[in-house]
Amino acid sequence: MKVAVVSPRLHEPGTVGGAETLLHSLALDAVALGHEVELLCTCAKDHRTWANELPPGSFERDGMTVRRFPVDPRDMDAWARVQIALQNGEEVSDAEAVAWLENSVNARELVGRLRDGGYDRVLAGPYLFGLTWSVARAVPGKTLLVPCFHDEPYSHVGPLLDAFRGVRGFLFNTEPERELAHRLMPGLAPRVEAVVAMGLEPFEVSKTAFAERTGVRAPYVVYSGRREEGKGTPVLVDFVDAFRRRTGRDLHLVMTGSGDVQVPSSLAPAFHDLGFVSEAEKREAMAGAVAFVHPSLNESLSIVLLESWLARTPALVHAKSPVLRSQCERANGGLWFRDYPEFEEELLLLLDDPATAAALAARGRAWTVETYAPAAVRARLGKALSA
Repeated sequence: MKVAVVSPRLHEPGTVGGAETLLHSLALDAVALGHEVELLCTCAKDHRTWANELPPGSFERDGMTVRRFPVDPRDMDAWARVQIALQNGEEVSDAEAVAWLENSVNARELVGRLRDGGYDRVLAGPYLFGLTWSVARAVPGKTLLVPCFHDEPYSHVGPLLDAFRGVRGFLFNTEPERELAHRLMPGLAPRVEAVVAMGLEPFEVSKTAFAERTGVRAPYVVYSGRREEGKGTPVLVDFVDAFRRRTGRDLHLVMTGSGDVQVPSSLAPAFHDLGFVSEAEKREAMAGAVAFVHPSLNESLSIVLLESWLARTPALVHAKSPVLRSQCERANGGLWFRDYPEFEEELLLLLDDPATAAALAARGRAWTVETYAPAAVRARLGKALSA
């Protein structure tokens, strides 16, 4: 088949997000399955400004054709008015919601290519973009949505869900995400509905390499990803600071990824902001940690959580995230906390009982290797594409 994969940005260093990583991986899987694949994306690099920084056009890469299209002009005032209302939990009319979607990230030329390009299937996501909404409306019978749903105000917007009801099918990342989709859209009965996710190759990494390379020899917890309120990183900073003050333990906090972090002076000597790092450096940081901590509430799939298990590190996640808690329960590879007292108790357990920590990490790795084996993911995708 001829398959188009629509991603807001191209997966590459400096512009990557979890959804783009997932879509790029699915495109590679479709190539491996023998399909003719085109990855369609915008000319943007920055997920905050969405400025057209990259040239439009096409080129070959990884066995597929990549086509870049400019982001359409946007009325930022019209978009921001509705965005703020949604963030504040206010009701918005359908007309306001449509204005919000029309002035989100869109690319008319890209959508035109989908109509005229002779594609048999179109994979598009994540849900929170005007571009994904436009694709779902333009070629619903061909579209397999990769929504990356979170239970947040944006995912309850009526015109968005109305468009999604008409698509050919959905490729979910986890069972909790599939369950959320059915709560958002009661009676949903697409032709295709599959939990596919993303394949991950197992790897080996030294548990001492990070300390040897950086000189950080105190026990530490690690977080990888965007540093922002929506990911819970301010909570993590507060909790680690409180842990150090309450217990007297010299626990450090290591972060990789993008975004600003406000750190109190009491934590500053024990905080290590690595910024963007290579895959090898990220894995080393994970492998040497007491735990990988993921404090986010809104996830549809945590790639970094799975990577931490592959690095043989147990996890601490927020109990109010259905996806993160479900992954820890299914893998039996981590613990979850609802508040600071639970965070402290569980972290002390991992620090003081290395046998339990190692057992959690081993079970997490075994589950990840089995569930997210590239061949297994590829088989699930192949079945969904042919349905």
